[in-house]
Amino acid sequence: MRLIGESPELTEPLWRYFKTDRLIEFLRTGELYFSSARQFKDKFEGAVSVLPSSFQGDIRNEKPNHFEKAFEELRRLTKVSCWHRASHESDAMWQLYANKWQGVAIQTNFDKIKKSIQPFKLAPKYQAEDLWAGNVMYVDLIKERLEVSMTERFWYKHMPFEWEHEFRLAISLRMAEEYGVSVPEHGIKVKFDVENLIKHIHLGSFLSDVDVESVRAVAFEHGLGDRIEASSLKGTPKYT
Repeated sequence: MRLIGESPELTEPLWRYFKTDRLIEFLRTGELYFSSARQFKDKFEGAVSVLPSSFQGDIRNEKPNHFEKAFEELRRLTKVSCWHRASHESDAMWQLYANKWQGVAIQTNFDKIKKSIQPFKLAPKYQAEDLWAGNVMYVDLIKERLEVSMTERFWYKHMPFEWEHEFRLAISLRMAEEYGVSVPEHGIKVKFDVENLIKHIHLGSFLSDVDVESVRAVAFEHGLGDRIEASSLKGTPKYT
């Protein structure tokens, strides 16, 4: 595993929020989807600077240069898994990524990820691809211009996204393609030992009884039944 920036704290809680069916599939297969960076909706992904909306540029500079074209190809060839760094669950993450509290979240840490992630190969005859990891760093790209490698750019984001507190895993398939290996256009599935990965499974506060039983059944099937917890948002507020 190759690190970007300072080494993440081994025991800092890392969260991943799922829709219920995707969490069940992950528990059953151990395969976690790594999206192509090109699939991200964030238009600032990989930017080295941001021009203010009031900026009046030169039309001659509006066409992509060869560096931008190369980075666009790297976006296609870089497959990323995003995690949330926090000591507690996040209402925003429940809403955005877990079907508005109707999904499930898993909690782990960097040490568990290192011990549970399996080498990824595009095919059995190929060697394992390099895995990159690190905490995302947030920069005011209106005021600063990044001077980092194209790979490192995936671990820098514009300051307005700081609320995400993101940790990233990524696999670059650039060298594989250069050697003539066929690379999937979109994402890849990376194998984990789920028993070693998962510290807790948190049930969303609006998860249906049917989905609760489905998650419990699969969790117990894989030796994880004692790690299930209800979201704290399921609790009853007291005002007196």
